[in-house]
Amino acid sequence: MGKSDEKLIQEYLSGEEAAFSELVKKYLKPIYNFIFRLVSNRETAEDLTQEVFVKTWKNIKRYNPNKNFKTWLFAIAKNAAFDWLKKKKEIPFSAFEEKEGNNALENISSDEFLPDEILERKNIVEELDAILQKLPPHYRAILLLRYKEDFSLREIAEILGEPYNTIKSRHQRGFLKIKLLFSDLQD
Repeated sequence: MGKSDEKLIQEYLSGEEAAFSELVKKYLKPIYNFIFRLVSNRETAEDLTQEVFVKTWKNIKRYNPNKNFKTWLFAIAKNAAFDWLKKKKEIPFSAFEEKEGNNALENISSDEFLPDEILERKNIVEELDAILQKLPPHYRAILLLRYKEDFSLREIAEILGEPYNTIKSRHQRGFLKIKLLFSDLQD
């Protein structure tokens, strides 16, 4: 079994540069996956993941060893993703107009699937991912942290900086929204 996060942090702070690389290696994929599912863009997820580890590196001396490192790291990731989502600007519909005045988007078919198309799809994970993307980020983050990263609701409250009862009710509402959206697809 590998070294604990706390041991790796102690080693890094004592001058062993390789210890931080081990932390990055351990958490790179989970952090990237979490951010990607929030922002739905590979390049942005890669940039934000890099930003998370740079922030972690810069602030590791401020890490409180009495707290869970994974929780602290995911809080940094959540903040980076939410900051990006707040800054993200929507592209106006008029930006797609051609010189002749026609809008290029008018020729694109709808992203929405028809019920018979949904039933033909084999992979339910893709269905759930699509539904998850329809949820507001605060619900999506809670559900991803709970079911993808296996954090407890208390840990999620700490990561998101929200009261436990708020997280608990958002978890329930988010779960119900997924259930409703999924049942709508099956009808």
